[in-house]
Amino acid sequence: MINNKIKIGFFGTPQYSVITLDALKQAGFDIAFIVTQPDRPKGRNMVITPPPVKVWGLENNIPVLQPEKLRDEELYTILKEFNCDVFVVIAYGKIIPNEILNIPKHKSLNIHGSILPKYRGSCPIETAILSDDRESGVSIIRMDEEMDHGPLIATEKVIVTPWPPKANVLGTAIVNAGSKLIVDVIPKWINGEVKEVEQDHSKASYTKMISKEDGLIDLNGDPYKNYLKIQAYHTWPNTFFFVNSKRIKITEASFVDNKLVIEKVIPEGKSEIRYSDLTH
Repeated sequence: MINNKIKIGFFGTPQYSVITLDALKQAGFDIAFIVTQPDRPKGRNMVITPPPVKVWGLENNIPVLQPEKLRDEELYTILKEFNCDVFVVIAYGKIIPNEILNIPKHKSLNIHGSILPKYRGSCPIETAILSDDRESGVSIIRMDEEMDHGPLIATEKVIVTPWPPKANVLGTAIVNAGSKLIVDVIPKWINGEVKEVEQDHSKASYTKMISKEDGLIDLNGDPYKNYLKIQAYHTWPNTFFFVNSKRIKITEASFVDNKLVIEKVIPEGKSEIRYSDLTH
C-alpha cells in the first residue's frame, strides 16, 4: 500500500509527539486528525497554552480534537467517520479505551520509550537515566486497554553517549528512532508482513509518576546518584536544594573524578548564576 493512501489518526500531546508527526507527514501518510489534551495553564503566569501537537495540527490544516474525556459516544462516532486504517499514539497522556483503540481496521499502534516489558508507564526515559541503564530503546506495540501491555510489533535499541545524558537528549534520540521505526512498520503491519509477539508479562517493570518534590537533592548523598537525578530531571521537574530556606534550582552539573560538580544554579526569584558565586 502506498503511504499517501494510508490514513492515520494521531493521538499525542508534547513536543516529542511533533517529531513523530513530522516523520509521518514527510513519509507521505495521510494524517486525518489529531487528538490531544485540552489547552492548560502554563508558566509562572498560568497562561492558557495549547499543546505543541495542537499548534502543529493547526499549522498543517489538520483537524484537532481536544476531548476532556474519551468515553464519549459522540467522540467515538466522530473518530469512526474518519475511516482511518490505523491510529498512532505517542505520549498522549491518557488511557485510551478499547472502543477507540479498535476503531481502525488495523487497530492502534503505540510508540513507547523503552524495550518493553521494561519501564512500563509514563516516565521510561527518566527512569532509565535514574537506573543508570545505558541500553535504552523504543518499542512499537499494538495497544490494548492496559498500560503498555499490548503485543510487540517492533523494538530497537538506542544507545546515547556520553552517559548519562540529560532527559531531553535521551528522549529526543529515542523518539527519533521510534518515529523512523513507525514509518517503516506501518505499511508492513497493514500488509500483514509483521507479526505481533506477546510481551513476557512476568518480566514487566513499572515507572513511578514524578512529582515536583522528587527533584529535591541531598548534597550529602551519593554524588553519582545525585548526578543521575540531575540529568534525569533536567527538563522537569528540575533538581533543587535549600539554602536558608530558599530554594536553589540546579541547571548545570557534571561528574568529575567521582565528584559531583554543580556548575550553574537559579536562586529563588533570581536569574541563573554560577554555583561558585552562591557559595563564596
